[in-house]
Amino acid sequence: MALDTFRYLAKYRIMSQVFRALSDPTRRQVLQLLRKGPLSAGELSDQFDVSKPTMSAHFAVLKEADLVHAEKVGKSVIYHLKLSVLEDALLGFVHSFGAGKATSKSKKESAR
Repeated sequence: MALDTFRYLAKYRIMSQVFRALSDPTRRQVLQLLRKGPLSAGELSDQFDVSKPTMSAHFAVLKEADLVHAEKVGKSVIYHLKLSVLEDALLGFVHSFGAGKATSKSKKESAR
């Protein structure tokens, strides 16, 4: 029972961090750019009309939510999208409203 509670709280915390990261349009656009492939911090920053420290703060929020992986290559930091984390958070959110359960029930009823 304690392990189930721990897992629930961990998923809730991750989900909260993901939605916090997604709440900002700049961070959502960064994720959209990374869908095309890894980009350096400089390449990403060049796409926005904000200061480097502001972009650094956005990158920190995305890393905290585990939505991106940062890889140091020489003097550059390369960011990679971690789509599986986003998918898990969104599925967890949908399931928290019982949507997945209703789908399973309707499939069972249609199989009869």
